[in-house]
Amino acid sequence: MEMNNAKNGSVYMQKLDVITIGETMAVFNPIQDLPFTDAYLFMKQIGGAESNFAIGLSRLGHKVGWISRLSNDSLGYYIHNTIRGNGVDTSYVEFDDNHPTGLLIKERLIQNQVNVHYYRNGSAASFMTKDIINEEYFSTAKYLFVTGITPVLSESCRELIFEAIKVSKRYGLKVIFDPNIRFKLCTDKNEYKKLLNQIASLSDYFLPGIQEAKFLSGYNTPEEIAKNYLSLNESLTVVIKLGSKGCYSANSLQSNYVKGFEVNKVIDPIGAGDAFAAGFVSGLLEGGNLEKSLEIANLIGAIVVQSNGDIEGFPNRKQLNEYKKIMIVPSVEEVYR
Repeated sequence: MEMNNAKNGSVYMQKLDVITIGETMAVFNPIQDLPFTDAYLFMKQIGGAESNFAIGLSRLGHKVGWISRLSNDSLGYYIHNTIRGNGVDTSYVEFDDNHPTGLLIKERLIQNQVNVHYYRNGSAASFMTKDIINEEYFSTAKYLFVTGITPVLSESCRELIFEAIKVSKRYGLKVIFDPNIRFKLCTDKNEYKKLLNQIASLSDYFLPGIQEAKFLSGYNTPEEIAKNYLSLNESLTVVIKLGSKGCYSANSLQSNYVKGFEVNKVIDPIGAGDAFAAGFVSGLLEGGNLEKSLEIANLIGAIVVQSNGDIEGFPNRKQLNEYKKIMIVPSVEEVYR
């Protein structure tokens, strides 16, 4: 049985700003900063790069559609209700009678160290196929956001992502790619690198973290990394996330560093990249230039790492305006000394 599957019936189609595709898992997050063997109190939450991103954008007032597959049971309903309850369109979420929703268990250690344990092999999301794509749905949107996670869930998911990119280009959507590297999901790092670089070359915006960019490109500095990718696709905009230092961006017209914001205490760094992406795309949707959009990206990334959970710290528009007044940008000397 598949519920709320728009392919099987008439579904109202709203105009969308962004479409994203990916797996979301049920998360069990310990309240105590203890190894898993000793922790016994856990929060039930959700986690998935694409749905994190979608919720972050939706809270800022943007129209986002999330495409996925969930188990037809309580865990699947919990995830679906949480995402839809945050204003994200779920018209193209399928429910699966035969395969489970993935699980993610966090282990919180001292000094802000977080271990992540996945239980997602054979998950419902890994059985997504390119048949889930409805071209009319894509024709209403402006951006497609994808990560490097979905294409390594299965061969059919890989085909799905390339089909989504193909359809997006047909309808004029800009493709935003965050590699979001998960080595636990790959069996061959060289093939993984090749796959992610292929997707990057097809994208309009490429958003790697600095360590991801070093692995994928073979270069060490943001300038060298960006030059490498621009040689593959001159219309690409490369944005390299530098953690607390902010980010570096480059395209064929300009390049610059954008400073980050001070954070007194990092509570949970997982999801920071998704928050950065949501802030960046929000800035683009609001007509901001590249630098202004990246300032918003840095701000929301800094906000989210101060909350316990992947989505719990995402601000709404009013909260974001308040944070802008109190968050501090360090001086250039402090950032790059």
